[in-house]
Amino acid sequence: MDRAGFNAFCASLPQSTHVVQWGNSDVWKVGSKLFAVCGWGEDGRDAFTFKCSDIAFEVLQDMPGIRPAPYLASRGLKWLQQYDEGGLSDDELKAQVRASYDMAVEKLTKKLRAELGV
Repeated sequence: MDRAGFNAFCASLPQSTHVVQWGNSDVWKVGSKLFAVCGWGEDGRDAFTFKCSDIAFEVLQDMPGIRPAPYLASRGLKWLQQYDEGGLSDDELKAQVRASYDMAVEKLTKKLRAELGV
C-alpha cells in the first residue's frame, strides 16, 4: 500500500479526521482519539503506524518490516509500525487499521459516540 491508498482508506472510516503534524505525517483521528499515522520510515519509505491488540502486538512485531512503533511503543502503548517491505498485505494492513479505529471509537465517551454517530 502506498501513502495515497492508506490515506484514502482512513478517510473512508466514519467520522475520521485528518491533520498533518509531526514532521509532515498524516495523522488520523476519530473524535479526539488517534488511530493511525502515515509518516516516513527508513530510507524515506512510507511507514504506517496503528494501535493493536495485545496478541497482535506480540505476534506481528516479529514479522519482517514491522516493529513496535517508535515513540508510542516506547511508552508502553501497543502500537506497531509497518516500515519496510514484507509485513502485512494491503488487506491485512486495512484490517489492522480498522481494528485500531474501532479501539479508538470504544475509548470515546458514549455521548461523543452518539454525537458522531459511531
